[in-house]
This record gives sequence, structure tokens and C-alpha cells, in this order.
Amino acid sequence: MSLEPGWYVDPADPETRRWWDGEGWIGAPIPVDVTPPDGPPPAEPEPAPATAAPAADHQAARTGGRPDATPTSGTPGGPSPWPGQPGQPGQAGPWPGQPGPANPWPGQPGQPGTQGPPPGWPYPHWPGAQPVPRPHGLPLASYGARLVARLIDFGVVFLLNAVVNGWFVWRYVEAVSPYLRESVRRALNGDTSTDGLPQIDEQAGGLQIAILVIATALWYAYEVPSMAARGQTFGKRLMGIRALPVEADQPLGFGRATRRWSTLGLPTLLWYCCGLGLVLQLIDAVSPLFDHPLRQALHDKRAQTVVVQLPRKRDPRTAPPESADTPGDTP
Repeated sequence: MSLEPGWYVDPADPETRRWWDGEGWIGAPIPVDVTPPDGPPPAEPEPAPATAAPAADHQAARTGGRPDATPTSGTPGGPSPWPGQPGQPGQAGPWPGQPGPANPWPGQPGQPGTQGPPPGWPYPHWPGAQPVPRPHGLPLASYGARLVARLIDFGVVFLLNAVVNGWFVWRYVEAVSPYLRESVRRALNGDTSTDGLPQIDEQAGGLQIAILVIATALWYAYEVPSMAARGQTFGKRLMGIRALPVEADQPLGFGRATRRWSTLGLPTLLWYCCGLGLVLQLIDAVSPLFDHPLRQALHDKRAQTVVVQLPRKRDPRTAPPESADTPGDTP
């Protein structure tokens, strides 16, 4: 997996955005809601090397600024220990072997020489509880909200099929019903013979293919345009959730919306193959339960999208009125 250089949301801190140069993160992060500049960030200046203080300044510091003064001694016959010496208060840092802060884990932002994985790749785990991702500052949608939204959309698509596909379904039932009725009657009577069974109409195969093609086209026409423009279908709007690209808070566009839908919608054509398409769709439907930390379904991973929960709008009719005067502020 290789990504083109550009500004992407940092998987370690979804509230920031960093420049990915094709091999690793470079430059300082910027807030995710700020429009990134064109091209990579400017090179960070190298820290100036520490220089030793002149001997005279060091001597003046030890004598309190009096050149003719004698250095005070903290021990009999000797100078006072310099700050940071072991055993003295105010020491600068741990000595070798002394317990100190742990080294930063590889890929931590802001550490020199670290690369880190590109956007969409699993990030290294760190000690303790992993923070809950908030893509673009929004919480991830729960699986229950996503499931209810998908069932609502299936209901809408079913109604569309009842109107557009109803005649084809009726013709298909008429073509196969004599065979099915006789097979069921013999099974109930314990007759396992197949001699004399009515033949299925030759048009049944063509009708089945036409039904699946029309159903797939209706699903595409219902879902893809609305997802491309707003990231929401009718069901998602009712549940207050939205699909967004991983790298930016922007519309999906037709290309990404089509890739996202095709992983779940195109297997409908494989229902003809002993229900294989339905099995693939069920696997896709439950995949968010086993994906961490972004809860992406297989169609989300292909399109590099995440589903987030939108904040609820405040209803002014039910919200308590805000007081213009704060108690105690009146003269």
C-alpha cells in the first residue's frame, strides 16, 4: 500500500494533520480544521549547538558577580558543587542508571528520525488504554446506528423494487410455481421420485437475471448520488450519521461513493450463484464489529472512509431560555 505525498490526518492524533512524503511523516502538525498550505511544510531550523560559557562568566557566576571574591565552599576546603551534581537539590536530569522517563515509542509525532505508518495503516500500540479516535473532531458512529440506517435504506430500495421490478417478479413466480407446488406436495407425501414433475418455464432464468440487474441498478441510483454529495442516505440522515473521507472533512464524490457502494452492492448480481452474493454482503455487514480502532466495514476500507456521529442540533423550542442578566451583576 503506497500513498501519494500530501497532508493527511495523523492516525496518532486525529485532531491534527501532518505531511506524508511517501515514506514517513515530516514537519510539525497543524490543526485538522485549518486549511493546509500547498506543498510540504517548510524545513524546521536545526537547534543551535550549545556552547560552553566563558570561564570569566562562570567564575563571576560562582562569586556572585565580584571578580575578586573567593568562591564559596559547600564543603570544608572545597568549592560548592555545581547544580545538577548527584546528591544535590535541583539536579538537571537523571544520571546513567537512574530511573527516568521512558523513551518515546517509535512513530510518536515530534520525535526526530521517526517515520510512523501512512494514513489508513495500523498504528503501533502504546502502553495503557488506546485513545478513542475522533475523525475530524467527531465521534465514530455506533454499530447499532449504522445497522438501523442500513435497514431503513433497504426498506426504501425494497419499495422502489416493488414499483419498478414488480412485473418481472410476478412473471418469475408464475414460471416456477407449478414445479414448486408439485415438489412440495410430493415431499409432504413422502414421495422422492422426480418423474413427471412439471418443467420450469424457459423464461425463468432470464427473468431472474433481469430482476437482479434492475434491483442492483435501483440500489445504485438511490445510494451513490446522495452519498457523493452529502455522505448521507435517507437512513443515515434519520440516524444523524455521515460517511467522510479519512483524510479530510469533505464530500465523497462520485468516484469514492461508487467504490464504497460497489463492495456491498455489486454482490447482489451473485445471488444467482446459489446465494453467494448474499453471503458476501453479510460478511461485509458484520465486519465493523471486528475492526479497530475506526470501525470500518469492508466497503469503508476500500473507499478509505469512516462513519461518524453528527452532533445533535439544539431545538430552540425545548431548550431552556438563556438569562440575559447573571445574578449578582445588577447594581
